[in-house]
Amino acid sequence: MVNDENPLRTRTERRDAAKNRQLILNTAQRLFEQFGVEQVSMNQIATEAQIGPGTLYRRYRNKGELCQDLIKDSVDLFFEDIEVYLEENETVSANQKLKEIISLFIRFREKKVQLLTGVEETRSTNPLKSRTKSPLYVELHQILVQLFDEMKAKEQTTHSHSVFKADMVLMALSSDSYLFQKDVRGYSPEEILELLCSTFISN
Repeated sequence: MVNDENPLRTRTERRDAAKNRQLILNTAQRLFEQFGVEQVSMNQIATEAQIGPGTLYRRYRNKGELCQDLIKDSVDLFFEDIEVYLEENETVSANQKLKEIISLFIRFREKKVQLLTGVEETRSTNPLKSRTKSPLYVELHQILVQLFDEMKAKEQTTHSHSVFKADMVLMALSSDSYLFQKDVRGYSPEEILELLCSTFISN
């Protein structure tokens, strides 16, 4: 079978695709910072980037996927921070480790609030389904479950409902819930942390 693919054309297409991706990300980042994720449309991004809407939608089906790409490096660094903390604090109680992991996520959420909201908002019409499919929440959920299990083993309790507790913690830290507690109820990030810990982590 003869391979008719032109290597030069293929490399050019890949370079063009990489260039378009970076152009889209840079444009989206600038618009999001200027107007906020919710106020910016996909068509606006395409217009500002001077590319066709089809080019944009071939790479990103919606703003959620675009936000996911923009936040990817930050998410990787976030989990590296968690890994380093857990490795350096193996002998610390599960309670304390849980509190620190939740604190790290709250600080991360505060820094990346717009992009996280964008990721959650447009990944799915069902917010619960969106979070269960998000790589960020899937990995964080696994870490929380492990720590709740560790706490159960230490306390020698039969039922700790670790999966349920991890679900509820992440639900409380989702954009809608977290921002409601901050903006409507008036709780500070520090107060939200303490209330979550007092609710889900035994002393």
